[in-house]
Amino acid sequence: MASEDLAALGISADLAVHYVRAGWLTRLARGVYCRPNEPLALHPSLVLLQRKLEGLHVGGKTALDWHGLRHYVSQQPVLDLYGWAAGRLPDWFVQRFPAEYHRKRLFDELPEALLHVGPFEKREGAPQVSMPERALLELLSEVGVRQPLQEARELVESTYSLRADVLRELLQRCTSVKTVRLCLQLGREASLPWVAKLDPATLPTGSDRPWVSRSAEGLLVLKQ
Repeated sequence: MASEDLAALGISADLAVHYVRAGWLTRLARGVYCRPNEPLALHPSLVLLQRKLEGLHVGGKTALDWHGLRHYVSQQPVLDLYGWAAGRLPDWFVQRFPAEYHRKRLFDELPEALLHVGPFEKREGAPQVSMPERALLELLSEVGVRQPLQEARELVESTYSLRADVLRELLQRCTSVKTVRLCLQLGREASLPWVAKLDPATLPTGSDRPWVSRSAEGLLVLKQ
């Protein structure tokens, strides 16, 4: 909980200091506290961070995993967190929950009204998480940067049940030509049902020229 949460309970800053000295509260950082001898829970910690970092949400590979779309289980999964503005995750959080923060504006949207992001499993008080369709595009946007292409291809193969109408809206408002083309190309390669319902002519696929990028995996060529 934050200082303002304590204040709402009638606990002033001076009283909070007294509680910390008495061992009734543990101070994690300036203005952030938890109960002593009690491990931090991930979801409430994320909800607290979302109040501090604009547009913060669980996305990409982590969101796909939370929705049950995974290729393999990592020994120590790293949380993929996305946000609207530049920032960094506090030490008290990453020391307990290995995580990476990505500042990304992949869609034409507003930070207070992110497209297809909502409370996990629609539960009250749950952290904000990308829907599977958005999570897939966030993952694909990282290909050639942090995300290996082969793993992305294998994850795409597990997205049989994606909703074409949701994916269409996201693709139409996507600001990355690479992400749009890669989504269509991998969807076609896997013969997924949703790709047949998308009309490339209505999507921002860029010019007629191929999109080319070189990475550790070699040359990536994406045609329109």
